Amino acid sequence: MRLRVRYRKLGKVRFTSHRDLARCWERALRRAELPVASTEGFSPRPKVHFGLALSTGHESLGEYLDVDLREPEALAVDTEALPERLTPLLPPGVDVEAVAVIDRSETSLQEAVTSCTWVIEVPGTSPEALAAAVDTTLSATELPVVRERKGKKVADDLRPGILGLTVVGPTPPDAPEQGAVLEAELATQPRSVRPAELLAAFDPPRTEGRVRRTHQWITSDGATREPLSPGAPSPAPAGACAP
Repeated sequence: MRLRVRYRKLGKVRFTSHRDLARCWERALRRAELPVASTEGFSPRPKVHFGLALSTGHESLGEYLDVDLREPEALAVDTEALPERLTPLLPPGVDVEAVAVIDRSETSLQEAVTSCTWVIEVPGTSPEALAAAVDTTLSATELPVVRERKGKKVADDLRPGILGLTVVGPTPPDAPEQGAVLEAELATQPRSVRPAELLAAFDPPRTEGRVRRTHQWITSDGATREPLSPGAPSPAPAGACAP
């Protein structure tokens, strides 16, 4: 049996790296005494498959991981009770929202997710000034950037990866620095676009404040959906980042 888990990562835990959080998850699954399947060989590892890594310092309303359970022990697991069972075993700020059984043949999260929606606070600017910068960015035919890949510098074009860009208003009163809030849908395939890269491509370049990933999207057969199966609770609506 394969389970797909959706969870939030909010607050101070945003400074925990993807690798360290993966260790926290493995420990939580072990403490919950779930029958997690393991790889074979001299150094068996739990079969836990993580989705797209979230940059350290960023928050998220919708992170995902897949867990393989041994059968027949998996049949005794109450999936509806797992969010309440797992959350207390994870660091504060990591809250499990939903768990669903998925087909093992389903494409892995890293391959299936085609884009992400981000809410980005941009300090030191007004919504009007940022809207003008957004118009300039969207009207560009290309946005060249130099990236390092396998130790070599490679020229890329960010423009095809910017799927949506909207200024949603000023930053909330509790923001560390006042500015404007940007909502962006950025592609993850064939090359992902990071929020910092997007802002660096503005004219003039902007720096990011608080950043929150609000959704991850899978596109198949012309339809767009979240990674969990139909019927699972939906993520909370996008909004300004919390402190």
